[in-house]
Amino acid sequence: MLCIATSGTLLALATSSFTLSWTHSVERTEWRETWRIAGDRLQLIEAIVEGPGAGIALTDGAVMTAGGWVYKPAVPPLPRLVLAASGATLSGWRLCAAGECHDLGTVAGTPVELWAAAACRLQAP
Repeated sequence: MLCIATSGTLLALATSSFTLSWTHSVERTEWRETWRIAGDRLQLIEAIVEGPGAGIALTDGAVMTAGGWVYKPAVPPLPRLVLAASGATLSGWRLCAAGECHDLGTVAGTPVELWAAAACRLQAP
């Protein structure tokens, strides 16, 4: 189960994977990540970015495709992911899973927390 908490609201999605996309605050290019739920951890599988630039470091092995630069980030499985809404971007994040999409972090200063659990609770597990 993917648990999403923001502004005192909890959303639980029955899924084993999700994509997270957003517009980079400086370069104004799209960034897209594919995540998998591995037990009680979130595992970043792949990232795609339209182009390198400020704050966008491509790793060795990045491949240019029609959709952008595709690479596999070297990030260990995470117990939780916290998205901080700075207000500097054109929008928040778009999370898509199980055939539905949700816009998150559209209000500056309101963090969004993601984690995996058998059952979601507002208080972190």
